Amino acid sequence: MTQPTSDRPTWELSGFGDEIDADPVVQVAVLQALGAHAIEVRSAWGVNVVDLDDEQLAGLHRLFDERGQTVSAIASPIGKVPVDEPVEHELVRLRRAIAAAHALGTTNIRIFSFYFAGRAAESVRDDVLVRMRALADLAEREGITLLHENEKDIYGDVPSRVLDLVESVGSSSLRLAWDNANYVQCGVRPFTDGWAQLAPYVDYLQVKDALAADSSVVPAGQGDGELLRTLTALLDAGYSGYASLEPHLTDVTALGGFSGPAAFGRAGRAFRTLTDQIGVTLR
Repeated sequence: MTQPTSDRPTWELSGFGDEIDADPVVQVAVLQALGAHAIEVRSAWGVNVVDLDDEQLAGLHRLFDERGQTVSAIASPIGKVPVDEPVEHELVRLRRAIAAAHALGTTNIRIFSFYFAGRAAESVRDDVLVRMRALADLAEREGITLLHENEKDIYGDVPSRVLDLVESVGSSSLRLAWDNANYVQCGVRPFTDGWAQLAPYVDYLQVKDALAADSSVVPAGQGDGELLRTLTALLDAGYSGYASLEPHLTDVTALGGFSGPAAFGRAGRAFRTLTDQIGVTLR
């Protein structure tokens, strides 16, 4: 017997607006057409979120408020730099990301854990932890949750180092954004190799998938990211948070990716097929 929609678990659908278009008006329109009432802000009008000025942030806030769109997270580039950058470099940028979070009404900021640039990851561990602890200290003071994204070639790119990172920093303000595709691109079977140990720290889901053979990104459920198993485990654990679409279907750069409205829509529909399969409502 089919479960009534009103009785089904509900997750909040969001997405990286700048994967759709540089114009936030178009970003919101496409997300709402997909049934998403939240948006993840990485850039607007071609300007990265940490570089938006007060007037631009106020304009974004007015737009989102008028359209009934909430902000799931600030998708900052914090920590997506070589580990030998001075600590203060990223603290300055985090302060700007925090200002954006406060202006747009979210407590979530996505971050990374520094490129080790050809060195052995183990050799930069202490430097990474010093920087992550400093970022977490600032976040704690500001009432912000830092969501670490596993990304290829940063310290926290594979499950063992992600676990080391979050447990060694030991801050309630440092949690995890889970990205299945990024794990595939690191040669990891996401659910099989990482879910059990990392699940207690996961607060946020970024939705994309990838093929192990060539690392190409594909719509949710069409790759080797074990996404359906991950979604089922989230459901079983009582998850009720955000699922943020980050399709990367037409272009990928050092700071992110792009899909365009049509491909973004295809990615959204693919993900909804998976959530319908396990009985989760997206809103």
